[in-house]
Amino acid sequence: MTSCLKLEVQTEDQTPHKWYISLAEDEFKRLLSHGNPVVHKVFGEGSLFSPLLFGKFFDPSDAFPLWDFESDSLLSNLRNSGKSSVDWFQTDQAYVLKAELPAGVGKTNNVQIHVEKGKIVEIFGQLKLLQRESQKKDWRSCNWWEYGYVRRLELPEDADWRRIEAYLSIDAVLEIRIPRNLLHSDTSASGVGKNSE
Repeated sequence: MTSCLKLEVQTEDQTPHKWYISLAEDEFKRLLSHGNPVVHKVFGEGSLFSPLLFGKFFDPSDAFPLWDFESDSLLSNLRNSGKSSVDWFQTDQAYVLKAELPAGVGKTNNVQIHVEKGKIVEIFGQLKLLQRESQKKDWRSCNWWEYGYVRRLELPEDADWRRIEAYLSIDAVLEIRIPRNLLHSDTSASGVGKNSE
């Protein structure tokens, strides 16, 4: 079994409104056209941080309601092409997200997990390649995708966000375990993880 390092999950958002400038599709294509291999690894197809991860362009800084979708249908195109490095599933006890991080990105001091207002899990970090330039200005309030990476996921209603755990294996696989609040599940009449509307 691969050894894992437990990451700290921060539950107090010390820098609200970090993602000032969204990533439009034409800007993303322009960013990829520069041919930077690090950018291609981080934002390439199949990566957790790719705007095209969910089948159509989706700004990684927008919160995505991952848990409202069946994982087989959501990532089926990428799985069929063999490009997906992301998986998620749910059990009676927890929601689990697993993602292979690109080489150089999956370093413990470069991956940070925040829970924002108990409703959003935010996975982000800064690209080492551009660290010198980013010290001159706040990379989170400019074109953030040129300096770092982010993926924001909406938590399901029955998530026990205070007990979220994150692990990073030595082969750069990030695992986030989100315990389910069993009291909320028992009192809920509708099925959790499914659209009730």
